[in-house]
Amino acid sequence: MKDHERHTPMKDAQKGDLTTGPITGNILFFALPLMCGNLLQQMYNIADTWVVGRFLGADALAAVGSSYTLMVFLTSVILGLCMGGGAAVSMDYGSGCADEMRRSIFLSFVLIAAISLLLNVLVYVFIDPILALLRVPTDVVPLMKTYLLIIFAGIAATFLYNYCASVLRAIGNAVVPLLFLAVSAVLNVALDLCFVIVLRLGIGGAAFATVLAQFVSGIGILLYTLLRFPDLRPKKDDCRCSRKAFGRILNLSLMTCLQQSIMNFGILMIQGLVNSFGTVIMAAFAAAVKIDSFAYMPVQDFGNAFSTFVAQNFGAGKSDRIRRGMRSACCTSAVFSLVISLLVVLFAKPLMSIFIDPSETAIIAAGVTYLRIEGACYLGIGILFLLYGYYRAVNKPLMSVILTVASLGTRVALAYVLAPLPTVGVIGIWAAIPIGWALADVIGIGYYAYLRAAPR
Repeated sequence: MKDHERHTPMKDAQKGDLTTGPITGNILFFALPLMCGNLLQQMYNIADTWVVGRFLGADALAAVGSSYTLMVFLTSVILGLCMGGGAAVSMDYGSGCADEMRRSIFLSFVLIAAISLLLNVLVYVFIDPILALLRVPTDVVPLMKTYLLIIFAGIAATFLYNYCASVLRAIGNAVVPLLFLAVSAVLNVALDLCFVIVLRLGIGGAAFATVLAQFVSGIGILLYTLLRFPDLRPKKDDCRCSRKAFGRILNLSLMTCLQQSIMNFGILMIQGLVNSFGTVIMAAFAAAVKIDSFAYMPVQDFGNAFSTFVAQNFGAGKSDRIRRGMRSACCTSAVFSLVISLLVVLFAKPLMSIFIDPSETAIIAAGVTYLRIEGACYLGIGILFLLYGYYRAVNKPLMSVILTVASLGTRVALAYVLAPLPTVGVIGIWAAIPIGWALADVIGIGYYAYLRAAPR
């Protein structure tokens, strides 16, 4: 390989290099757009749900709500693949190997595009069995089928946006994905109002609004990436497959995808157990989970930012900087987590009252109990997010999968064992969550210590 092919000036030009400069400040600065994007996504979901529920009624809301659960699972598959591909690009970016980076971009794009296409075909072919598997009520089936037949068309757009966003974040640019997400969110809500209220297109209009907004952001960010970052465009020589390069991409992408899928599957199993305790517990859990999603969002996004930091420095061979980054990130995440835990524990009741009418005292009481048990232990999930990001970034994605299985497996097993006991009940479900975090943390930290101590 020629010298000019190994080293690219792109780092300096785009100011996305995390291999130099202050560690904590760089990670926090990189994490901020991720946090804003996540917050924007949460607000957009709430607005979208409000439009459907307010103007189309309960049946339409039920159809969209059930569809959302399915789409989250499908999106998690694509997101996991893109995160894995982004990790490979980030390593190559850190090493300064421009040609390897372009080859990784080409291979990961082809792989993830093919899987996304296959996924798209499968959900269309098996839409009726999927609806049957989800146990959708008969009166909701026609609405949900109409919604899904349109919304599935957005899978390609979801792939385009998440892939380009992962590549841009891999080179240290987290702002542009945020801007395109903002455009998509605003456009979606505007189109929802137009199609549902003005044009009266019903649930199909709501679905079409979402798909159109997705394609605007997906195609927009693709064109921006190709035009603004010519160094990322694969050349003719890059469009070839080597067993080693493809194996690395496949391992990172599929393992990260598996991790994301396991997480969502475990949550679905817990939801099923919660449902067995009746409406009060279901409502309390639904509200408390929304509070959760906001509460530990900063440490989740900080973990993703840390992953990019580690991947770039891993590619650059800066192991000492990674170790210093790990110490700094653990301290920062711990402070975040402890502050959030304190706020959630102290203000559990007012937080529940945001989502639940104050007159529903039983629901609020159940939610407060959940938040004071689980919310007091955010330190566990904060450290776990760092471990997920670290092992993905050092090309050990299997370890992230193991930690996910340990966390969710323990949570599910304990919940199903403890919940039926009369003296424990639903408290067993709540307590199982931080216990699962703690076990995964012990395994992840133990393996990290083992790697540090192992002879090189």
